[in-house]
Order: sequence, then structure tokens, then C-alpha cells
Amino acid sequence: MTTTATTALTHIANLVTNDPSLGDGTPLGLIRDAAVVIDGDRIVWTGESSKTPTTDNAFDVGGRAVIPGFVDSHSHLVFAGDRTAEFNARMSGRPYAAGGIRTTVAATRAASDEELSANVARYLAEALRQGTTTFETKSGYGLTVEDEARALRIAARHTDEVTFLGAHIVSPDYADDPAGYVDLVTGPMLDACAPYARWIDVFCERGAFDEDQARTVLTAGLARGLQPRVHANQLGHGPGVRLAVELGAASADHCTHLDDADLDALGQGSTVATLLPGAEFSTRAAWPDARRLLDAGATVALSTDCNPGSSFTSSMPFCIALAVRDMGMTPDEAVWSATAGGAAALRRTDVGRITPGARADLVVLDAPSHVHLAYRPGVPLTGAVWRSGRREV
Repeated sequence: MTTTATTALTHIANLVTNDPSLGDGTPLGLIRDAAVVIDGDRIVWTGESSKTPTTDNAFDVGGRAVIPGFVDSHSHLVFAGDRTAEFNARMSGRPYAAGGIRTTVAATRAASDEELSANVARYLAEALRQGTTTFETKSGYGLTVEDEARALRIAARHTDEVTFLGAHIVSPDYADDPAGYVDLVTGPMLDACAPYARWIDVFCERGAFDEDQARTVLTAGLARGLQPRVHANQLGHGPGVRLAVELGAASADHCTHLDDADLDALGQGSTVATLLPGAEFSTRAAWPDARRLLDAGATVALSTDCNPGSSFTSSMPFCIALAVRDMGMTPDEAVWSATAGGAAALRRTDVGRITPGARADLVVLDAPSHVHLAYRPGVPLTGAVWRSGRREV
């Protein structure tokens, strides 16, 4: 018979539970002067600090805030190299003629498995230090059967939330035969990649894959048991969002350019609108209008889109600050979207909240309130991180 030690976190100034049945009754379910009890890898109790049950261990938070671990539901971490020159040129107003994603594809193909795995581990450790306890990551920088499959094998060593993105762009090897590349993605590449992935994604955008090609990719993935996600409406208005809703995708990601029909579809469907403000920050593009999405009844997630080209950040607190400053979100909405919203985008009910039965993922902030994540942008506020009941930071 095995037993686990119980641990109480006490004297929490403000506890974000993301359970509206608790505390103040808001979507954040705020409990003031609170405590949390962990048993093994699960939350088993939340409530007022004065009513904390007896436990084996105790951690006095000392009047700081506690929030759920961040859920980053969109990243591209299996890559090699960086695109510093491209970013520097863009920020300096100079034209840049290098290959964008193709540059990363070449570097990734040339890297060893050990180099790629070490990179993933490094970026995930960086994210964990900032409070991210659940993360999704994709392939998409290999674009051959062998390179996409190895990217997913590597990703699966580090997370359960793995996405096959062979349809990131048309491979340079098929520049003159996009239809042939779609056949490759939906045939031999899918066969090789499906065993390592939970999700399938496609970049449905002018210059990448059109509506018919995207539907072909996603329906092939569905037939193999992979659930769809869509890169949608980032660079301009297009069919991506409505295709995502039509196919019951868990998430439509970017959602920068939306019309009223897109808003209605997201507001009435189950597809989460995942916003990635790091991409707009790093490309000086127009900001997504989170306020419009929320007012339409859509579920909104915030994620980093960590990748070497358009959003080289692993910081969910940074994305929260951008969403509040430039996308019309309140601090409460942004924190919810970076935790419970990300969980919804991954169709997870065990993360993104601090309630009995949830996985014990939580962040102690060096601040008395979650509002400080937007109020003090750029300040390292992560004081401690528990993941699956173990203190990791």
C-alpha cells in the first residue's frame, strides 16, 4: 500500500480557482485569504485559510496571489537556428529577402535529434520558470515524411499535447506541385506521424493552403483519429475560422481578421478562438480584437505562438500584458484566457483551474493579486511553481 504526503498552501491573499461556484462568483472564482491542499498530483481542497484541514506539510504563501499554471496551447518548439537577421531588418524598416519559414526548415533538417530535443527542453524549462505547466507544440519545420515524424517523436518526449503540422507551408521540394504535397501530407506523412500526435493542424491562408486543401488535410487527420486545429485568419480575412467551426476544431488560432459571420460562428460553436499577441508584437501587425470576440460569446484563449520567426517568446505573462494593453481584455479576462481558456483549446478539464480533482498545477506570484501580471509588465513575478503536485520552481 502506497501513501502520498499532503501539502497545504496557506495565507493566499487572492486565489484564482477559475470555478465560478467558488469565492466571489466571478469566472475567476476568487477566494480571498485562501488555502489549497494538494494530495499527490491532485488538488483535494480549496477554501478559506482559517479552515485549512490538517496536512503533512505546509507552505505559507505570505499574502501572495496563487493562480492556475498557464496553459500554452500553441507553440512551435521543434526547430533549430533563429531568424535574428529577419527580425532586425523588420524592426529597422529594411527589406529582407531570406526565406522565412524555409530558413528554419533548412536549419531544422540539418540538426541532430539531440540538438532538437535539447532545444525543446530548454524552451520548456524557460516557460516553466514563468509559470507555464501545460504546453502544446507542433511539427512543421521538417516538411518531409522523415523530418516531420522525428519532430513529433521528439515533441512527444516532452509533452502529451503534440500536433502534426505537416501542412505549415508547401514544402520547398514541392514548390511547383502543391497538390502533390497535399497528397504527401495526407498519405505517407500522416501514416508516419499519426502515432505520435493528438492533433492535426493546417495553415489556412493565402500563400499557404486554401480552403479545399485545408479541408482535405483536416478530414484525413480526423479519419486517423487526430483532432483538428487551424491556423486561421492571421494575415487577412479567409475561410479558416468557418472551416474550423464546420469541422468541430478545438481551436482556431490567430483570428486577427474576422467578419461578423466569423464572430457568429465562434460565438455559437465550440471552437475556441486562440489569440497570439506575441506574433502581432513581433511583426507590427494589427492586433486581434479580443473585446469583439468576447462580446460575441466566443471562448478566448491566449498563447505565446513561440517560434523563431514571428513570436520568439515563451512568456505567458507578457502575452497577458499585451492582451490587456492592446486587445481590449480586462486583467481578469486575460488571466482566465491564459489558464482556463488554454485548457478549453486543448479540451482539457484537468488543468487551468484550482478545484478539487484538478491536476495540482499552480503558480505563486510575487504579488498580492493576479492583476499585477498586466499592471507590472516585464517584471518576473513567478515566485514558485507546482506541477502535478511537485514544486518545480
